[in-house]
Amino acid sequence: MLNRHLCGALAELGHGDGVLVCDAGMPIPDGPRVVDLAFRAGVPSFAEVVEGLLEELVVEGATAASEVREANPAAARLLTGHFTRLAYVPHEKLKELSAGARPVVRTGEARPYANVLLRCGVFF
Repeated sequence: MLNRHLCGALAELGHGDGVLVCDAGMPIPDGPRVVDLAFRAGVPSFAEVVEGLLEELVVEGATAASEVREANPAAARLLTGHFTRLAYVPHEKLKELSAGARPVVRTGEARPYANVLLRCGVFF
């Protein structure tokens, strides 16, 4: 991974910590460390960031907004392809849960509801 801010944030994670991967439009609450990868609209994509993080992390659970299924079918397919037991909550609840994320990773994605909260597992 080339981004030193993201590498540092991932190195600090422990079992059960949350990582929010979000689109450029997700409101980010005060508090969590933010690693902003957005370069321009669509760069990097939500898919690129999620797939890159999955190479670096053990994820034991994931939560997405229930609205993703209708509003962004491509993101929904990506998430269900990676997480067999993906949990869904209303988007407003996902925004509340994001306050506890460490870190928030902002992508350049410009499509709605391209957001997921990952719960870290352990490597052993």
